Amino acid sequence: MGIINLTPDSFSGDGLMSGKDPEKEAINQALQFVREGADILDLGAESSRPGAEPISAKEEIRRLIPALEAILKEKLDVVISVDTYKNQVAEKALQAGADWINDIWGLRFDPRMASIVFKYNSPVVIMHNGRKLEQDREVPEKENQKDIVLRVKGGLQESIQITQKANIPPSNMILDPGIGFGKTVDENLELINRLDEIRAMGYPLLIGPSRKSFIGAVLNLPSDQRLEGTAAATAISITRGADIIRVHDVEAIARVTKICDAILR
Repeated sequence: MGIINLTPDSFSGDGLMSGKDPEKEAINQALQFVREGADILDLGAESSRPGAEPISAKEEIRRLIPALEAILKEKLDVVISVDTYKNQVAEKALQAGADWINDIWGLRFDPRMASIVFKYNSPVVIMHNGRKLEQDREVPEKENQKDIVLRVKGGLQESIQITQKANIPPSNMILDPGIGFGKTVDENLELINRLDEIRAMGYPLLIGPSRKSFIGAVLNLPSDQRLEGTAAATAISITRGADIIRVHDVEAIARVTKICDAILR
């Protein structure tokens, strides 16, 4: 999964909204990612980095839809995923022709998101987010676990219950443990090493280690120098059962995944 950031403030410095022609840049990046081996393109129009300023659904749609429609016109042989947690944005994207929704709040932020996913029969990536929701008065008991894997499993189970109430079929669900979202460096490392325990929940597994701060902490490197760290985290993740790797550096990581698959699968 190649990341297309339609933002001006991405943590990794690759936000396309700071350029002169975001739509053209989005098309060029999409074409490049497909040439380099991407199977999925993940378009996001709001930065999820810590401390980022939230934007309205209207602004997110303004950034997202023109680029999404431009990429869809290229008729690329890839899945188009949209990274959003707002039901209005998800509906506009699915109406425009997006294939998947990738929700960093695991359907917990917006009460209407699950019904939109069900309405359009869309596959959905359900991510565990360790940050506290503003509307949460108290942290659910399952989220109080000191063991990071039990905590993530408990949080994901809460999201799975939301999908069940909304009648979203299990075949449309993909889990993401949420590397970097409300987790310490040590917790991120342990989570990757124990990914097989998340995979044992019985759903396809996506992981996004790309250029994350835990890599920077271990290697003492800025975000634009974390390729080798991302490659190492990717290889370990695949050995532990990851099915989808969400990355910025598609060409290099596609090569890593091919070798891992050749050995393991």
